[in-house]
Formats: sequence, structure tokens, C-alpha cells
Amino acid sequence: MGWRRGWISLFLFTLAMINYVDRVALSVASKPIAQEFGLSPVAMGYLFSSFLWTYLVCLIPMGILVDRLGTKTVNAAGIALWSTATMLTGIAWNYVSLIATRLAMGVGEATTFPAGGRVVREWIPAGERGLTNAIFLAGTQAGPAVGAVVVAWVLSMVGWRGSFFVVGTVGGIWLIAWLIWFDTPERVTWLEEDERAKVLAERDADSKVLEQKTGGTRVLDLLRTRTMWGLALAEGCAVYTQYLFLTWLPSYLQTTRQLSIMKTGLFTAVPYAGAALLGIALGRVSDRLLQRQEVGEGRRRRMGVVMMLSSAVILFTPFVDQIWLILALFTLSLTGMATAISLNFSLVNDLLRNPEDSGKAMSILIVGGNSFGIAAPIVTGYVIQSTGSFNWAFGIAGLLLITGATLLLTMTREPIRIPPAVPVASSQAS
Repeated sequence: MGWRRGWISLFLFTLAMINYVDRVALSVASKPIAQEFGLSPVAMGYLFSSFLWTYLVCLIPMGILVDRLGTKTVNAAGIALWSTATMLTGIAWNYVSLIATRLAMGVGEATTFPAGGRVVREWIPAGERGLTNAIFLAGTQAGPAVGAVVVAWVLSMVGWRGSFFVVGTVGGIWLIAWLIWFDTPERVTWLEEDERAKVLAERDADSKVLEQKTGGTRVLDLLRTRTMWGLALAEGCAVYTQYLFLTWLPSYLQTTRQLSIMKTGLFTAVPYAGAALLGIALGRVSDRLLQRQEVGEGRRRRMGVVMMLSSAVILFTPFVDQIWLILALFTLSLTGMATAISLNFSLVNDLLRNPEDSGKAMSILIVGGNSFGIAAPIVTGYVIQSTGSFNWAFGIAGLLLITGATLLLTMTREPIRIPPAVPVASSQAS
């Protein structure tokens, strides 16, 4: 990858990392919050899930806005909103106010992946999408790894309320950098001409097509394709496990392993850090294994299937007692899950024959994922309360991963092709 367009990967990585630091902050602070407000496991499950309620509802509208307004504007508005909501969590005075801040956070965070997916389509040559999406999605692992340690440390210093103020301010720094340096490859001044030419020639999307402003009814056209449904459902089976880990892993370590908050942060960080590094390496492998003509045929699905099946090792968690072996299982499961999700991101752009609809297609993929993810914290809360253990929580996740691998293998064999777009009037994208 050219050094200068590598800055785009850094932008995407840090955007996803900040997104997930802010998500995991509640999980790390869950014990003192539950004690202060007297919350049961079921109540905490609903609180963990609450930001996904608005996140899920807003994903497709945000995808439409991305295709209409451009990635620079939509990402800037999104991170400004969710960072503010994160800081406001620190002044919550009851359960309802906690949920209200999470709902606002969900609206803001709904911009990240539709916009990020379109950034990849605009900036990255087709043969580099696997690596770029792996770096992008590695932020979703690095965020919990960094957040678990940092939030635990800040919480131990200034309390759980102060920790939300600290992590919320980081988004403002990213926002300033984004507004100063980001734009489309046609417009940025810091890109050398030979590299600009390479990007425009190899991204498999004409500039005029990408700049078309298409209507929201195109979502229905995309939903009529079998491949779009296969990708969305497979994504859901992977994202369920993602939210099981993201929301309940710190509580699992505290309640079943009797770890302190600081040790919980460190032990939570280990599998996420391992998954972030391994995921980037596997993304590069997925690019190297493909010939150029195989990209458009969706051959990346084969590696996605293998990754989902490897993530299903979470099924063995109830049979393991040693903490080091549990962390190894979690690292392997998180790596497989995260890599499968990043490969699905790449598959959408590999298979989509209408690049002007990239934001919408990415939104459908993420809606599919989070339709399952929204259930994971709640289902886990009920499982813990009814059985007194996490065993069935891990079992449900493992079975869904096997199901997702089957769907990915069987339902994504055709390109995502819909009728040509009829452009709608709009101002120039920013």
C-alpha cells in the first residue's frame, strides 16, 4: 500500500477504535454502576443493548445520507454527537438517564461503518480492500483492548463518572484532524499525482458514478438480491458473538474469576489485542490469495467461512478452567469473528456492481449484523439470571457462528446487481 493513502487506513482504524472505546466504557464500569443504581443482570443487559436500539434504526438512513452528502460531512457529525453523548453519561442520575445517553450515542455511531465502507470504495484499489478493511475493523478490537485498560485505570483514579468524560473528549481530537485533512482522492492536496492516478484507476469505480446522488428506494432493490441477504444474515451470526464479548466479558471475568476492575481490564485487553494484530495479518492474506479476476467473483467468502468456523471454538469455553487457556480460546474466537466481519465488508464491495450505492449496501450489511447483536446482551442477561452461569451464553454464540458459515458459503455466490441508478438532484458532496 502506498504510504500516503495509508493515512486513510489510519483514519479508519482510529475512528473504529474510538467508537469501540466509547462502547466498552460502560462494560468496564458496569460493576460500580450496577451497585450505585441497584441494577440486576437483566437490567444491565437492557442497558448494554440500549445504544443498539437507535443504532439499528439509524443505519440505513445514515447509509442514504452518506451516498447523498459524502463521507466527510457524515462522519464529522457522527463522532461529534456520540462523543458528546459519552461525556453526558458521566452525569447520569438514574437508569432512565443512562439509557437516554446510550440512545444518543447509538444515533452518532450509526454513521461510522456506512461511511467507512464508502471511504474504502472511494480510496482503495480493489486488490487492497482485504487489508484495508482488516485495519479498519482491527479498530473494533483495539478499542476494547485499549479502552478496557485505560477506562479501568481512569475509573480507579477518578471514579466511573470521570472515566466517561475522559474517553468522550478523545473524539474531538479525531474530529479536528478529519476536518483538516480528509477529502476524496480527487480533491486532497497531500496525495502525489502518481498515487492519485493509481487509486482512480484501480478502485473499480468511475468518479462520475461515485458522485451520483441516488434515492433511498435503492435500498429495496438491494434487498431483492439473495447475496445481500446472505451477507447480512452471516454478518448477524458473527456480530452476536462480538456483542457477547463486548458487553459481558468484563462481568464474566469479575464474577467467575473474582478479578479486580484493574485486572479485569488487563485480562479483557489481551484477547482483543491479539485479535487486532492477527486480524490485520489475515486481511493481508485474503488479498494475496486472490487473483484480480477472483475479487469480483466473491472468492473471499471461502476464507470468511473458515474464520467463522474457527470463531466457534467459543463452544469449548464451559469445559476449560485455566485462565490462560480461556484467554487463548477468546483470542482465537475474537480473531475469527473479527476477520469474518472485515471480510464481509470487503465482499460487499467485491460483489456490488453499483458503486454509487455503496453506503446503502454497507448499511444493510450492518443492520443484519446488529439485528442479532442487539439481542446478545439481553439474551445473555436472561441466561445468566435463569441458569446462574455463562455456559449457554457461549453455546448459543457458537451455534450461530456455525450457522453463519453455512449461510456465507451457500447464499453469496452471485454478484449484487441492481438496475442502473437514476440520479437525484443534490448539492456537491463534501
